[in-house]
Amino acid sequence: MSVGLGILVIRMLFGLAMSVHGAQKLLGWFGGYGLNRTGAFFEELGFRPGIRFAAVVGMSELGGGILLTFGLCTPFGAAAVLISMLLAIASTQLKNRFFTIATEIELPLFYAVSAIGIAFTGGGAFSLDAKFGFTIFGELYFVEGVLVFAVVAAALALGLRPSNR
Repeated sequence: MSVGLGILVIRMLFGLAMSVHGAQKLLGWFGGYGLNRTGAFFEELGFRPGIRFAAVVGMSELGGGILLTFGLCTPFGAAAVLISMLLAIASTQLKNRFFTIATEIELPLFYAVSAIGIAFTGGGAFSLDAKFGFTIFGELYFVEGVLVFAVVAAALALGLRPSNR
């Protein structure tokens, strides 16, 4: 029971945090920039069209965060968050060293590792996955496949940028 409660707390707080990040990008809520300004930032990073990439990343964070919050289709929620965090790490953070004040790699790395951990542990006893009996989402081969898909999708998105990035 305590493990289930622990997973619930981690999953809900993490899911809500990711949902807020997505809402910032898409809607400008919670002090975010909204889709147009976020799209302009994505253009600066080499993602074109920037607004489309910003929308996809924002939806990944918002949708993935909601799925994680409720423990519904947990591996898919984790994969959506993982894609976004891999893009953040690779496009803005890798040029920085890990242990410096000027870098922010720790946060997207923490989010990425958390998403992977939640994908492998599943939604837990207090999740909609458990309530509806979605046992496939707890199968190791399924979780591994979804996470591999997330890594490949992030790599493909990064590959769409100009080679001088």
